[in-house]
Amino acid sequence: MAQQLFYFWWEVYSLQFIVIDGLDGSGKSTQAHRIAQLLQKHGKTVCLRVHPSTDNIWGRNAKRYLYAKGKSAHFSSALFYMMDVIRSILLYSWRNDDYIIFVRYLMGTAYLPSPLYKYAYCFFASIVPKSDKLLFLDISPKIAHKRLMDNRKSQEMFEEPKALIDVRKKALFLAHFGNWTIINADKSISEVEWAIKSVIHEQVFP
Repeated sequence: MAQQLFYFWWEVYSLQFIVIDGLDGSGKSTQAHRIAQLLQKHGKTVCLRVHPSTDNIWGRNAKRYLYAKGKSAHFSSALFYMMDVIRSILLYSWRNDDYIIFVRYLMGTAYLPSPLYKYAYCFFASIVPKSDKLLFLDISPKIAHKRLMDNRKSQEMFEEPKALIDVRKKALFLAHFGNWTIINADKSISEVEWAIKSVIHEQVFP
């Protein structure tokens, strides 16, 4: 249902959908805000949604379970996270904006245990809209952990070095499987931004 509604709105209003995903510490939110600002400078209207969001119970619970331990917390966090994403699709795809940018989308399934993450990805990919601008910011676990330690007061359960290695492996598998564009996020903020713009330039920027 969400998929059909989104595509209908997309056709009627020529809506552009950009997804920026990646590991914790890869700079997803930073890059999304930079792209949004650039689009706005070109006179475009932008709806930016960062998941898990804090303006609804699904997003808040997803965030809360990220600081918990155990398999039940893994499942709960992933479930609430996907409900948060679906909520954003249902509510914000109806806005008359030129662009929708989602930070975190299908890659939240990579936080589930193996092999469940593969089935979860395929299931959610079948019910939510697919963008032709799926960008995965790939960062090495070592650099990601350093950035997180430098910028976070508390650590989520998936931000430990071992967890980052495991999630990255699964996320890269899904990125290749789902034909995502993979961008090296080990580089500087400006270099990553340039790489993103070079990928979507012909479709997005005049």
